[in-house]
Amino acid sequence: MTDTIHSAATRTGYVDRHGAEHAFGDAAAEAQVRSDDRGHVFHSWSAQAKIDPLPIAAGEGSTFWDYQGNAFLDFSSQLVNLNLGHQHPDLVAAIQQQAGRLATVQPSMANDVRGELARRIAEVAPGNLNKVFFTNGGADANEYAVRLARRVTGRRKVLSMYRSYHGGTATAIALTGDPRRWANEPTDPSVAHFFGPYPYRSAFHSATPEEETARALEHLENVIVLEGAGTIAAIIAETIVGTNGVLVPPPGYLAGVRELCDRYGIVYIADEVMVGFGRVGEWFAVDAFDVVPDLITFAKGVNSGYVPLGGVVISDAIASFFDEVPFQGGLTYSGHPLACAAGVATFEVFERDGILDRVRDLGSRVVEPELRSWLDRHPSLGEVRGRGLFWALELVRDRDAREPLVPFNAAGADAAPMAEVAAACKAAGVWPFTHFNRVHVAPPLIIEEDELRRGLAAIDAALDVADRYARV
Repeated sequence: MTDTIHSAATRTGYVDRHGAEHAFGDAAAEAQVRSDDRGHVFHSWSAQAKIDPLPIAAGEGSTFWDYQGNAFLDFSSQLVNLNLGHQHPDLVAAIQQQAGRLATVQPSMANDVRGELARRIAEVAPGNLNKVFFTNGGADANEYAVRLARRVTGRRKVLSMYRSYHGGTATAIALTGDPRRWANEPTDPSVAHFFGPYPYRSAFHSATPEEETARALEHLENVIVLEGAGTIAAIIAETIVGTNGVLVPPPGYLAGVRELCDRYGIVYIADEVMVGFGRVGEWFAVDAFDVVPDLITFAKGVNSGYVPLGGVVISDAIASFFDEVPFQGGLTYSGHPLACAAGVATFEVFERDGILDRVRDLGSRVVEPELRSWLDRHPSLGEVRGRGLFWALELVRDRDAREPLVPFNAAGADAAPMAEVAAACKAAGVWPFTHFNRVHVAPPLIIEEDELRRGLAAIDAALDVADRYARV
């Protein structure tokens, strides 16, 4: 952790991957990046002619720079994966050292860093989840978790929440509840969706968190019965819903999901791709709710995405099913040594630097009181919710009616107010994470307190833009 700018970038320039020094303001280099990107890179989730990706020259810690030398505090941790920040020296060194002695090996062979990382993950996983199947990211982790559940139960159907995102591959996009699923349909026909708890916009007209828990669980059980309990292999749920709202489950909800799964012989899959590995101050977010799933999926924070890596943590009961039965699945790059080396280094950094305690402290002492104080000053702020270094600001036009600042799945002119809020953040040197009518706060876990406060102040000021649309 550092509050200064190190070797990757200074206030005047940066060092590229070849060790060459460059000054910010290199118009020719920036033009080449733009030309190559626009001419040849096909971007995800985008109309290609309507985007203008920002060329990034360098990153260090919680900050990245464009080619003009403009610095941005990364309050989205890229895609909520850069838990240990840009260019963390321990992770970079681990990758370099591993590349120097064994760059790659196929997954059917045993490898020291792969085995060590699996052991370390199992040691911090709850209950009797002691085996790890490695993947290349979060979407395929969810794909394989579903495959495990279907094979073990002999059932096909999977239930997931409407407010969810589980990945862009075939089954994962079917599991996804948000509108990114729509254009990809028809998808896996064995997926059904249900409403999870969302007290601020309760589908169950609940007045208290306890009512929300009871009614959401009653709804889920009704879905289980009506879909046919004997046909359902798994229920998959983000422990804290990420992109679709930072929805922290109300007291008792996840325990209730666990009980329903036990009652009906259903596998409980906890999707922790976004919230695992310290994002909310726990190794796995389920630890904050005292539940033990059958499978946990992970990616992102396990090594901050320095080399693609994901996986499934598997309970002993499910793993033992495959003692004599072959598991029909695999990936060429599963448990890649470079990725696992960065994962082992991540554990070492977490333990040495007390990252989990640090996240809890900054979340409770700095972020939560600051965000909640804004409720008194910003009529556009409907609700604040979150945990650790993972928060959402729900923006509204009418606080009493809870009318969203922009409509659900808004685009173009309808989404303009949120675009203006994001632009105000960027103008102040903060790169925000926005989705629909929300601003999410998800900086790297190594962010310094003064950087955190500076970023929050920029978002506070940007909410003045949203306030102009609020009816008071």
